[in-house]
Amino acid sequence: MTEPLPGGDIGPPWARLDQRMLLVHPVTEVIRFIPVLIGSLILGTSSGNPAWSIIPLALIVGFAITRWFTTTYRVGPTHVELRTGLLQRRELSVPRSRIRSVDIESDLLHRALGLAVVVIGTGQQADSGEKFKLDSLDTRVVPALRAELLAHTGRPAAGPDVLAAGVTDEEAARAQSTEIGHWRPQWVRYAPLSLTGFAVIAPVVGAAFQYGLGEWLFESETAQEIGDRAVAAIVLAVLGLIAVIVLLVSLAACTRYLTTYFGLRVLNDGRTLHLRHGLFTTRQLTLDLARFRGATVNEPLLLRLSGAAELEAIMVGENPRQKILPQAPRAAVERTLAELLSPRARPGGAAAGPSGEGRPWPQAADAEPARIDEHTARPPFASKPGTATEFVSVAQMTARLTRHGPAARRRRYTRALFPAVLLAFAVLAIALDTHLSPWWWLLPVIAASLAIALAEDRYRGLGHAVLPRTANSPAWLITRAGSLDRDRDCLEAPGVIGWTVRQSFWQRRSGVATVIAATAAGKKRYHVIDIPLPQAWSLIEAVTPGALGRR
Repeated sequence: MTEPLPGGDIGPPWARLDQRMLLVHPVTEVIRFIPVLIGSLILGTSSGNPAWSIIPLALIVGFAITRWFTTTYRVGPTHVELRTGLLQRRELSVPRSRIRSVDIESDLLHRALGLAVVVIGTGQQADSGEKFKLDSLDTRVVPALRAELLAHTGRPAAGPDVLAAGVTDEEAARAQSTEIGHWRPQWVRYAPLSLTGFAVIAPVVGAAFQYGLGEWLFESETAQEIGDRAVAAIVLAVLGLIAVIVLLVSLAACTRYLTTYFGLRVLNDGRTLHLRHGLFTTRQLTLDLARFRGATVNEPLLLRLSGAAELEAIMVGENPRQKILPQAPRAAVERTLAELLSPRARPGGAAAGPSGEGRPWPQAADAEPARIDEHTARPPFASKPGTATEFVSVAQMTARLTRHGPAARRRRYTRALFPAVLLAFAVLAIALDTHLSPWWWLLPVIAASLAIALAEDRYRGLGHAVLPRTANSPAWLITRAGSLDRDRDCLEAPGVIGWTVRQSFWQRRSGVATVIAATAAGKKRYHVIDIPLPQAWSLIEAVTPGALGRR
């Protein structure tokens, strides 16, 4: 990502961050080093020398203040540059043509002072974790800066009449955008149905048990007395503990959902995708639709049973799982997905077709930007039944998937039942050695019943489809797999850069294979699992004609 500016140091003058950052950074650094400050306070109190408590605080605040003097940036005609560091100077230079997203974040302190954090995203940043961040810019200069950084996306400028009215290009683009997703407060009921709450609570519960909570619960005198009197009391206590954990998990999931996605809006102006969300820390993301390669509908088991799903975008150089909609009703997800997968206008007007031909992609006929009800899956420009636009925007969701046959089903059952068989052998081995209650045989029976249900659901969720290329749309590869965590991936054919056909020892014996579509976007590899081998070659030829050459 670090590249020298061509022609030496000739360019626009260097600028500093807003002076109000002198109020932000000391606070954030003090919060960051709270454990160090607590340790120094304990050391100063025990030694009788209060200087040990003051010196670390002064050093942390002083270091935070120096960041204003040592941080400069500039936006040149071809590069954006950032200089940071006091003892070790660093200079980052990003070609403007490689800028793929511009994110804006503001926590409570930044919002109170009228500041924002601008994060410039490139594909190399997404892979390496390096960020080009301008922390604490005046919010009044941020819209113009973002419009300038994304000017290469080809967004049309506002007309003379609009500019005469005092409206900026950014405001005009927002006015011309179509809202394709809008968060609703009642969606919070879906938050406990994902695993985010467990991810928040599990470390806390684990730390509590590590520091003696389990010993206090099960080895205390009260627990021993209850254990001696009645086993039922222990069962009730365990059930009560599970209920408390589930309640805490649900509260944590709802809290995280509200604070992260409150007020979410997804706007599409035909060139870029704008997302804005957050309760305490607001975040604005701008994604270049020229790097859009498809979408993923994520349907974990509990969300699927409740008629909900999540929507993620497959973008080049962005987060592998760039979330567009969080847990939401499936109708809302399908409507937003229909908008995302519909034929899009490419930068520069009429764009080339899937392979670079001069065929223009169709524009939305008679479509004025409008806000649409989230409970319908129909975009505004698909109001005319039978149009090509309507077919393309809905086909990825309604296409019937091809099943992978009896061999794939047998492999699902074999994998799912193997642990249950091992458990049955373990119970049998113990029963041959000692007297064992017949009730213990319920364990392998229950495990086998759950395994059968899981295997059948996994097979029903396994499938693929190929939507052929048309005059209005490229070919699409659709693949679905999973049960507890199911993904339906919709990947457009121009985004596929290579194929891998993989067979394990057992797959060769079953006559199936796993086809992997390689792409520079999203998860990088999209799997079509346990497809019959003859179908694997026809699948590759259907998605990318001529990729196999002569066989």
